[in-house]
Amino acid sequence: MSIDVTDQGKVNLLDFDRQGLRDFFAQLGEKPYRAEQVMKWIYHHLESDFGNMTDVGKALRAKLEEACYIGPPNTLLDKAAIDGTHKWLLGMDGGNAVETVYIPEPTRGTLCVSSQVGCGLNCSFCSTATQGFNRNLSTAEIIGQVWVAARHLGNVPHQQRRITNVVMMGMGEPLLNFDNVVAAMSLMRDDLGFGLASKRVTLSTAGLVPMIDKLSAVSDVSLAVSLHAANDELRTELVPLNKRYPIAELAAACERYIARKPRTHITFEYTLMKGVNDQPEHARQLIKFMRRLPGHNKVNLIPFNPFPGTRFERSGPDAIHDFQTQLLSANVLTMLRRTRGDDIDAACGQLKGQVLDRTRRQAEFRKRLEDGVNHAA
Repeated sequence: MSIDVTDQGKVNLLDFDRQGLRDFFAQLGEKPYRAEQVMKWIYHHLESDFGNMTDVGKALRAKLEEACYIGPPNTLLDKAAIDGTHKWLLGMDGGNAVETVYIPEPTRGTLCVSSQVGCGLNCSFCSTATQGFNRNLSTAEIIGQVWVAARHLGNVPHQQRRITNVVMMGMGEPLLNFDNVVAAMSLMRDDLGFGLASKRVTLSTAGLVPMIDKLSAVSDVSLAVSLHAANDELRTELVPLNKRYPIAELAAACERYIARKPRTHITFEYTLMKGVNDQPEHARQLIKFMRRLPGHNKVNLIPFNPFPGTRFERSGPDAIHDFQTQLLSANVLTMLRRTRGDDIDAACGQLKGQVLDRTRRQAEFRKRLEDGVNHAA
């Protein structure tokens, strides 16, 4: 787990889960319960000023001021959509920024959290991929997104605009930042943290098979898999990681995950793109894939959300309806995700942030876009 340290040598307390904070307080010569007192202030009261922690002794507060700080990301942009979806652009060290999105619904509020600055997987239909990759986020930068959103929304149980669910579906591949993501999810679920039930925290992966196995051994969060095609040739085109971990290996990993966690299910995300993966034969392939797996798993259909320069288009309403009907007729539990926040580029697949790219992917994408414009002219 990476720890954020300032130039003055101060440690960011957002980097620690409960045990880590207890260990840190022990290093300071303090009793473990003192760490839990401070943890309540950080996550229950969303307090970042040690001076306001009234049940913490003055001597300890002074010690904390000298040795550490509570440093959530800086809010660079705060934007609301017509449908109530909210997006924050949050500044990270090194001139980078990530996007975090809150989606309100009548019975819940879902926060979409990023795990990396950019993404290195280069999925062909994702806007984040065009930004390239810079680095992993620290635990503090991941849980800090929840902290900032909760403070902005007023995360009080009786209020409607509160965070009831967190999905690790923002920028990046969470399983490539395993330790920091697992620590942050622990804070989301801890009673002294944000107190979310394990089933209300979801990690979404493009299919890193060894890390799915590792996750099942250390965490009880919900799992979502970005599938998008159920044949290897097409999935490799859409999700290049499939070349390394093809569908048969991915399915086997999912079977192992379900076997290790009774009464669990996996959600398979499937972005529908016009003429690419929305035809009846694609639905039949998906049905065959789903029937291989034990338990009551489900498919989450996502209409493609366009972004500048993409060659993909959203499937038409009839194609989406027919695809869903075909799956439901085969007794595959299928949900259709309603597009939210697309007027502020906050919909699934549209997150971009501000990435100081170390992969040259931004330059390559811009060149392809310019070449396409010139060719059209």
